Amino acid sequence: MKQLHLWLLILPLLVACRKEVLSPETPGTAGAVYHGMIELGGRMEDPYAVRNITRALQSLYPTRAERVDITPTDLYVRILPTKDQYEELVALGLQLFDHPLDYQIVREGDYYHDPEVGKDLITWQYTVVPAGFSLPEGIRCELIDQCYIAEHAGPTRGGDGIDWEAVERESYRLTGNADLLVPAVRGESFHPSGRITIEDPDANGGKPFGVAGVRVSCNTFVKFSSAWTDRDGYYEIPASFSTEPRYRLVFKNEKGFGIGINLILVPASVSTLGKNGPEGVDLNVTSASDGALFRRCVVNNAAYEYYERCKEEDMDIKAPPKDLRFWIFPHLSSSSTCMLHHGAFLENKLLTEYLGNYTGILRHFVPDITIGTKDAVEYADLYQAVTHEMSHASHYAQVGNAYWDRYIAYIIASFVLSGGESYGTGSDKDAGCCEVGEMWAYFNQAKMFRERYGGVTPTFGSSFWFRPQILRYLDERGLGREQIFRALTSEVDSRDKLRDKLNSLYPGYQSVIDQVFDRYSDN
Repeated sequence: MKQLHLWLLILPLLVACRKEVLSPETPGTAGAVYHGMIELGGRMEDPYAVRNITRALQSLYPTRAERVDITPTDLYVRILPTKDQYEELVALGLQLFDHPLDYQIVREGDYYHDPEVGKDLITWQYTVVPAGFSLPEGIRCELIDQCYIAEHAGPTRGGDGIDWEAVERESYRLTGNADLLVPAVRGESFHPSGRITIEDPDANGGKPFGVAGVRVSCNTFVKFSSAWTDRDGYYEIPASFSTEPRYRLVFKNEKGFGIGINLILVPASVSTLGKNGPEGVDLNVTSASDGALFRRCVVNNAAYEYYERCKEEDMDIKAPPKDLRFWIFPHLSSSSTCMLHHGAFLENKLLTEYLGNYTGILRHFVPDITIGTKDAVEYADLYQAVTHEMSHASHYAQVGNAYWDRYIAYIIASFVLSGGESYGTGSDKDAGCCEVGEMWAYFNQAKMFRERYGGVTPTFGSSFWFRPQILRYLDERGLGREQIFRALTSEVDSRDKLRDKLNSLYPGYQSVIDQVFDRYSDN
């Protein structure tokens, strides 16, 4: 019940920012992805289990097999972690799967939840760890199989005269999995490689460009490997495969942020691409592609670009915290930067007294940024929504939780007292935090939009009671974005204080600053 009460309390935060949208035209098509819960079939015999690799070695090298010591290289385990333990395992670099790796998949999907585990708990997580790996104490772990993956056996295996790729293929045959093998080309296996791209018809001449920093993961049974895409969308998987691996895009970006939620209990959504050849898979995403995949890719790229542009040689502003959590809501029109995962408002005294021990638990599974995509059909729609919220996140990184708590409290009060108007009237307590924050976010959103798409700078936010056009005016007259951002410190919680701060930092611009603030002083 306390969790329900919390969601009722934070609901206004999920609809905090309303945006005007500009919509480009719709381009072509892209590949298929799979949604819903994975449907498992029967268990299969794992060709990488030590017992099966041993049989395959004896089959191919009957006179040498006894002289080759097949020591387990890996352990196939399943883990039932708590919420805190899950975070700890991810921090250790483990790749966790929410479904067993040695079962047939009758129907593909993007998540699985064991029916014997409560829906409000993390389901069993399956992974492969090096032999001898020690999990943190207290984590429930069960050994499924001892495995031998030749590529993990170290450099000494090359001198034993054994063709381990042939042994692997023989193990597939002996375990009844020969139909999964692809015809050998000169006896070689493949390192999957390819490119993941997306199209924005209003940018880059409409030509595809890379989906940057996402993880491409592929596996066959317990043999899995992954790689990040580079900024142009190219990837190469370190492991080699002689079967058709199962490919997935995991939206936990190389920059540190995660997008979306599977059943609210996993911080990074997965788009499953199904089985494809071991050579690799190319994918081009457009607005006519699967909707969830398109939204995730655009949010990913917009956030990746924002982090890149925060550098000194570009926008030269403070980057948002690295471990941002994005949630995408396809049935909401509005977005927000509530920063709950980073402790904003969850550390509010009244709320922590009410929630007690629930506070720390909930922090793991609440968002920092929500993106409402109901009215965001095209790339440009989503781009402006993400840049607006990321601008807020930069502001948050500079002012901290105490400032953001006041902003959130104002949003909640405005939502309740004004009948759903998230910005209120500007006359209630702490309206100045909202005023300064929205001036900045709408200004930077419009500036970044023009920098990407060209043309006249949009007038985003100019119809509200706060005035982002003040910052646009200053920018056009030489007081740049990076200078404006430096004035957004924790004590600047009103338009008047922003004016004073700018004058104190940049006395040479005082006449310009006073002129524009005076122009809007009565509005």
